[in-house]
Amino acid sequence: MIRTVLTEIGIFLVPFAVYALFLAASRSGLFVQSSWPVTIVARLALVAIVLVIAGLIGLAQFSGAGPDSTYVPAHIENGKFVPGTER
Repeated sequence: MIRTVLTEIGIFLVPFAVYALFLAASRSGLFVQSSWPVTIVARLALVAIVLVIAGLIGLAQFSGAGPDSTYVPAHIENGKFVPGTER
């Protein structure tokens, strides 16, 4: 669960990192307040939120067990450990 949260935080920060790289490459002053106007930050936040929502939808749609599958938990069978599987 923590990996998913950290991944989504990373996805949220991607637009800000790309803009910071753009500022650094263009030598516009990365830490100057005029390089980060409110409109740019708002647009970056909007793009970041869209990316996070798309990531969560992708996670929900394409991860986990398939439809009509049954999870069989790990157990011991004939004295041997059998890991959990999906049938």
